Amino acid sequence: MTSITAAYELAQVNIARLKAPLDSPQLKDFVEALDPVNAVADAADGFVWRLQSDSGNATDVAVFGDDWLVINMSTWQDINTLTAFMYQGQHRELLSRRREWFERLEEAVTVLWWVPAGHRPTVAEAEARLLHLREHGATEYAFTLRRSFPAGPAEMSGPA
Repeated sequence: MTSITAAYELAQVNIARLKAPLDSPQLKDFVEALDPVNAVADAADGFVWRLQSDSGNATDVAVFGDDWLVINMSTWQDINTLTAFMYQGQHRELLSRRREWFERLEEAVTVLWWVPAGHRPTVAEAEARLLHLREHGATEYAFTLRRSFPAGPAEMSGPA
């Protein structure tokens, strides 16, 4: 890990709109998988932090003022450690079932950005980054796995 990379951590957020209430039979498998998947994330190589309330997850954390949206936000050492977690094991299985539980949204629902090591992003920061991505596409300020940028500070800007 280079010194610039060590000075920064990768923040990620994704949101999803529920198809049914969290306590519904339709979402039972998703809700039951939250604690086990979060435990795997917490122990994963490169994992740094995740947003959670007193519930141990973030399903009751408000995002965009919409009660049907749920948020997942975390920080990782780098893109490689995040993708290694995302696409293996139980998390991969849950990703394959997301259409059972969440509506398909046309706008971007996932955004990445670099934060100074030790910084814990807020929901307001995540909302701003996601809105920026939706308006400007991937930039150093707000990007995606498909179009990522190297670690470092980024000013808010339009399309790169």
